[in-house]
Amino acid sequence: MKAFIFPGQGAQFTGMGKELYDTKPQSKALFDQADEILGFKITQIMFSGSADELKQTKVTQPAVFIHSVVTALAQDSVQPQMVAGHSLGEFSALVANKTLSFEDGLKLVFKRALAMQRACEINPSTMAAILGLDDQVVEEVCASIQGEVVVAANYNCPGQLVISGSIKGIDIACEKLKAAGAKRALPLQVGGAFHSPLMEPAREELAAAIKATHFHTPVCPVYQNVTALPSTDVEVIKKNLIDQLTAPVRWTQLVQTMVKDGGSSFIECGPGKVLQGLVKKIAPQVEVSSL
Repeated sequence: MKAFIFPGQGAQFTGMGKELYDTKPQSKALFDQADEILGFKITQIMFSGSADELKQTKVTQPAVFIHSVVTALAQDSVQPQMVAGHSLGEFSALVANKTLSFEDGLKLVFKRALAMQRACEINPSTMAAILGLDDQVVEEVCASIQGEVVVAANYNCPGQLVISGSIKGIDIACEKLKAAGAKRALPLQVGGAFHSPLMEPAREELAAAIKATHFHTPVCPVYQNVTALPSTDVEVIKKNLIDQLTAPVRWTQLVQTMVKDGGSSFIECGPGKVLQGLVKKIAPQVEVSSL
């Protein structure tokens, strides 16, 4: 079975989507629509903005979403039988399987980005990638740190887990994890502690927006970050999408479930090739490619 997978924040680059804009009228129309919906020229930042401009959460998230969705919709030769997205990418996946319209998806992504930025300003916080340790060891070290928020946030592939929390909590965790045998503990250049309890203010904001948005019955299942299980029930999809902001991204488990359910060809839609690399580490037997 063919699976479409969609990247999250971090995959952005200057010039993203420009070729589609210049060569496909249908794609150009979606880019122009995105500028209108957002009320600013995000396409200009995507095509020729600086890395710093692209790094702002309120730009990054809609930019990656737009590029991913336009890439998936720019062709009709391949249709997905299952979809999934990493963090923000779950919104792109929900447009690809027709649960959300492009317009509603983009509005939600923009609201999510602004809400996350505000939550980061309330609680300065960060994330770090931990390489070369078992998930269980990382979880135990995080749980042992008293008085600070530190949690496992992204289960990316075996031996690669991202932790999220307060700045002091992440510093302590990185030292403890190196002492426990981590090959590397790398602080990430992110705006805050995504997928942790520190995102609660953003979760509440996004919940109201999701509840007010019309979700359609999907044409194929979405495998969701929070549960690592397939969903076609609109109410379940909404709940998991709301919970996603404060819960970990279970990418390793999600890909394993997709493979168990028949996923054999994983096609990444959007900027970069990060997810293809992760999928290959989780399930070496499957095919990976880009659209």
